[in-house]
Amino acid sequence: MKKSKFTEQQIVAILKEVELGARVGETCRKHGISDATYYKWKAAYAGMEVSQLKQMRDLQTENARLKKMYAELALVHNALQDVVSRKL
Repeated sequence: MKKSKFTEQQIVAILKEVELGARVGETCRKHGISDATYYKWKAAYAGMEVSQLKQMRDLQTENARLKKMYAELALVHNALQDVVSRKL
């Protein structure tokens, strides 16, 4: 996936600018983004503060770690079940 040239903090600042009354088209032109990009960001980040974004990113990282741990344990569990079933 392509990395954005804008940080999450910059994205939130651009969204806040429009919330405070600036026009979408003018703001997009000023920052060099398309209207579609603005609305995609709005769908993902609307109403969030920078601290909430950091917390969301931390939770996503933790969730990914837990999913990986579960997948590894499920593999070990299935392998052990196969061994036990063969011995009976």
